[in-house]
This record gives sequence, C-alpha cells and structure tokens, in this order.
Amino acid sequence: MDVDAPEVLSKIKPNIQSRRPRASSVPAHEPKHTIGYVYSTEMMSHFCPQGHPEKPERIEEIWKALFRDHLLETMKWLPLREVRKDEALLVHGEDHWNKVQAIQYMSDQQRADSEEFYEQMSLYVMPGTTRAALLSCGGVVEACLAVARKELKKTFAIVRPPGHHAEPDEHMGFCFFNNVAVAARVVQQQTSIRKILILDWDVHHGNGTQRAFNEDPSVLYMSLHRYEQGNFYPCGPFGSMTSCGEGPGLGYSVNVPWPEKGMGDAEYIYAFQKVIMPIAMEFAPELVIISAGFDAAVGDDLGECLVTPAGYAHMTHMLAGLAGGRLVVALEGGYNLNSISISALAVARVLVGQPPDELPPLRANEAATETVWQVAREQSKYWKSVDPKACEPQEEVESISFSIPEILKSHRQHYLYTNHDMMQVPMMTAELEERFSSQVMCTSDIFENKTLVLFVHEFGNLRLELESSATCDAHLERSYLIDFSKDLIGWVRSQGYSLLDANLFPKPVATRGPSIRHKSMEDVGKEVLLYLWDNYVQLSSAQRVILIGHGPGCRSLIHLVNKRTVSVTKSVKAFIQVVGAQRNPSIPANVDNARAWYERVSLSIVPSSHPILVPSKKPEGLRKYATIVPLAETRQIKLITMALPAIKQFVDEALLTSPLANRTNRT
Repeated sequence: MDVDAPEVLSKIKPNIQSRRPRASSVPAHEPKHTIGYVYSTEMMSHFCPQGHPEKPERIEEIWKALFRDHLLETMKWLPLREVRKDEALLVHGEDHWNKVQAIQYMSDQQRADSEEFYEQMSLYVMPGTTRAALLSCGGVVEACLAVARKELKKTFAIVRPPGHHAEPDEHMGFCFFNNVAVAARVVQQQTSIRKILILDWDVHHGNGTQRAFNEDPSVLYMSLHRYEQGNFYPCGPFGSMTSCGEGPGLGYSVNVPWPEKGMGDAEYIYAFQKVIMPIAMEFAPELVIISAGFDAAVGDDLGECLVTPAGYAHMTHMLAGLAGGRLVVALEGGYNLNSISISALAVARVLVGQPPDELPPLRANEAATETVWQVAREQSKYWKSVDPKACEPQEEVESISFSIPEILKSHRQHYLYTNHDMMQVPMMTAELEERFSSQVMCTSDIFENKTLVLFVHEFGNLRLELESSATCDAHLERSYLIDFSKDLIGWVRSQGYSLLDANLFPKPVATRGPSIRHKSMEDVGKEVLLYLWDNYVQLSSAQRVILIGHGPGCRSLIHLVNKRTVSVTKSVKAFIQVVGAQRNPSIPANVDNARAWYERVSLSIVPSSHPILVPSKKPEGLRKYATIVPLAETRQIKLITMALPAIKQFVDEALLTSPLANRTNRT
C-alpha cells in the first residue's frame, strides 16, 4: 500500500527522535515462515564402508553451507517421516516395496553373496539402507505437501539416497524409491493440485521418473542430461530427444540430451530460454518440483560438466516464476562435496528471495545449439510455444545488442550528467574501469565542500526486484530510482552538500583480468568503495559525511567501516541503510568502539514485515540495529522512494549535533 510522504513522516517521527524501535512500529503478529527445508542425520545411516561417491557427507555439507550462511534462520525445518506403503505403491509395485524392506533384514553373509548383483545395479546395501530410503522418500513427500497445501511457498528437501533412477519395479543407480515421483502422486491424491512440472537437471537422465509418468499428461517431465548417443548412464534410447512419452502422455516428456561432456551455464541457460521455459509456461503447472542433482556442476568428476552455482541459481530463478511461486527442490545426485554444497547454497539463496549472482556474457557452444534446435523441432509437434526457426544455429555475427540493465544504467548516468552536471570518477585499474566505468559520478564541488553524501547502490540489478525472470517491467524499475535520484539530488543541492554516487552493479565482460578472476563481484565492489574513500572522500574537505546504502550497497558500506574504522567514525555523522525483506541490516565489527558509534548514527529502513521486527525479538537484540523505521512496502526500489522523508529528517537531526552545525557548508 502506498503512503503519502507527510503520512510517512508523521508515523516515523517518534522513532527517529527516540533512536530506538518502538512497539507501535512492530507488526501485530509474527510473519509466518514461507520457506522450509527437510534434513535429518538419520539418512546418513546408509553408507558404504569401502567408500562410495554417494556418501553421507553429501547432505551434511549442504546443511553446513546453509547454516554458515544463516539461511536456516529464515527457513522452517520440516520433520521427516518414512514414506508409507500406500504412498510408495502409487508409483512402485508391491514386489519392489518388499525388496527394499527386505534389505534391512539381510545377514552379513546374504549381503556378501548379493554384492555382485547390487554392483550391477549401481547400488550398495547395508542395515541402514531401508530406513534411509524410506526417510528420503517421505521427506520429499512432506516437502511437496507443505507447498501444495499452501503451508509454505517453497521447500528444499536435502535428502539421500537419491531417487530419479528408481523405476516402478526396480531400484538402480544409487536410488531405491523414486522420491519425486512418489511425492507428485501423493500431492495429486491428497490435494487439489493436478498439473505438476518435474524439471530434472541432474547430469543423468531420470529414467525412473519419466517411466512413472510416460503415459500421463498431468505431469510434464523435462530433463537436461548427458546422453552421448545413449552411451552415458543409464544408457539406451529412453532419454533421447524423440523419447517424448506415449499414448495420452505423448509430448509430456521433454529430453535435452547433450551429445558430449563439458556443458556449462551458457548451454543450460540457452536450453532454458529456447525450450524449457516456453513449454513450461504453456503447460502452466500448479506445482514445480526440481530433481536437483548437482553432478553437472563444475568440479564433479562423474558429470564432467561446467555448471556454476550462479547457473543453478538462474535456472531456479526462472522456474520460481511458474505455478505462482510454488516450488520444491529435491536433492538427487552430485558427488563433489564442495561443488554440491556451494551449488545447493546458491539455489537456497534464491528460494529465500535473494537474487542470483551475476553471470558473464554467455554463448552456447555449437554442439548445444544444434541439440536444442533438434529438440525444438521435435517438441514443436506438441507445443505451440516452441519455434524451431528461432533456435536454428546461425553463423556468428558481431553482437550489437545491449542488456536491459546496461540500458537502464546508461540512462541514469546520462540523467545525472545532463541535469546535475555530475562528473565521471575514473577507476584505478583497466579491469575495474571496464567493470565500473561511468557508474561512479560526483558533483563538481566534491573536494571543496564540508558536507558530503555518499550514496551506494546497485541500480540496474533487476534481479533484486523481480520475483522471477518470467516478468519484467523495465520502465518501472528505471523510474523508481530515477525518481528517487531527482528528489535526493535536489535535496542534497538545496542543502549545499556535495554528492558521490556509486553504482556497484558491475558491467558484464567476457573475460576477467588476473587480479579479479577469483573474486566475487561483491568483493570487487568493496574494493571500489575503499578506493573512493581513500582517494576522494579522505582527500576532500568533507568533515561531515553521510552514508546512504541501498540493497547490496549496504554490505559494501559496512565493509568500508570495518576496514577504515578510525577515519569513518571520525567523519561520518549519519549511516542510513535501506534493505529489503531478505536480509537484516548490516552491523560493523566491534572494533575501536565502532558499535557504539554505529548506534548513535545509524538509521535502518525496512519493510514492516521484516523478520527482525517480530514480537518475540528481544529489545536487546534490536538495539544493535539502532533506529529502525518500518514502512509498508516490500520492494527495495519503491522502499527507498518512500523512505526519503525519514532520511532527510534523520540527516538534519544528525547534522544539527555536528560541530559544524553553525558554520557555513563551504570553505
């Protein structure tokens, strides 16, 4: 709901004067969890004493990665249970159920005698196998039901053993029950949901899952996998591009069979854009389940492909735009512990609402574009949204296209130059100049003014604002921050302050220089901010500095405080953060009394539904965030426009207490 500026100001004024959050600003009830996860160490009871790629640490490392990133604090843990027999029999035969149950009762001698048989099926068994398999399947069932019943919006089932190779009458390929297939059938049986999309990005074809729904038009099965003319596991023609389902299910199986190893982000994203997403949107599912194997990830020796965590995040982001956001991620394969954990972390971050990390410019290789074209030709028989001509490989031509974010950023920089005579600040290296040229602007009086405003943001990063890549109103994304810039700069200039405007959303480049190749773009942005502080702010005449951070820019400002504590705490009189619902306001390390300084000068603008404002939050826990102003808006771009009256008032009050308050701003 939009609120007029005077109304906002009247509501927040008591908060600013007290410099503490009051009860009146806290929501009437605690926001419910919207994201859940399934995990239990009991599933680690299935292991191979001689060592095996499908080892218990796979789920443990994922859980640790989410824990270290503090994601589990915002996710609801769903208790596991064993899958029931009547549920499993919706997919599997009774003989299959009995086979898996019998494993737990096998003697040591029986297991030794059957070892060769299980090896041929790419399995190992032990006393804990049955329990782990039952819990893994039951965990995915619970994750899907929680979303289907609208108890949660999204869930992540961190389970093992995996399931997508398990066929209705046979266990194989590290899998005992087909977790995702059983869960889909249970959802259809116990809820009103009928149309389900299963997207399988495991590097192996999910033969068991496709087999379960091969004649069923209510479940769309889509798989991207290494195929190599049927010579890659599970082998045979079933995962070929012409394997499209049978009978009523004809056209409801979509296979993108890679002809060779080495496929990466460019190839997977290309397939998503040309085939996966058009068909998925035409199918219009009521629930999306990802069979999320991470064995196509960089570093996985079994998959030998090159998908990065950012690649998995972007695929998740696209799928999250379907089915009203109802999405379940269920773990399948992935056998490099580092690859699986960082890839799963990237996916989980998207689930909780964080934007995917940046990808460089992508160009799919010839083998992939040829494959996608052939798949498009096949699938166009069944789906109107697939255009084979648009997928036809073309000779390379010089690129003359520009991305929407770059157009938006260029528009804003042009506005700052033409309307406010702001100048471009050069970067210190050619690499950073390539990434950030024209994105740092300053007013001409930056070195002369006693008061300086440093505004740090990521304008143009549409991923911060969009719920999915399926929708985008670029005009609105541009206008929100442009409108804020007009008001902010107008206020800054009317007060006689100078302005340093830093856009830390980097430009995409095809290659990265050696000094930044192994750094995240957030780390590179932090370096840029340190450079600006040391070479512009510190060399200026500014004795009163106002820091304003928007979105991810807040983290870079906190990094600045931690690295330049003495100079920052001496000159910064107001530190303002505008953050969305996904992250808490950042706080500095408690060095040189930085926390005490932060409490005096800090203002945090958050949505009124932000988790830190729940009634159960202890006052001493909130104190570290200093002054908090909640506003009835969840999107960061719109939040900052609503926050401007509060920002103005807070800065005015902060500067009134400054030693320079009664002096002129200029030298």
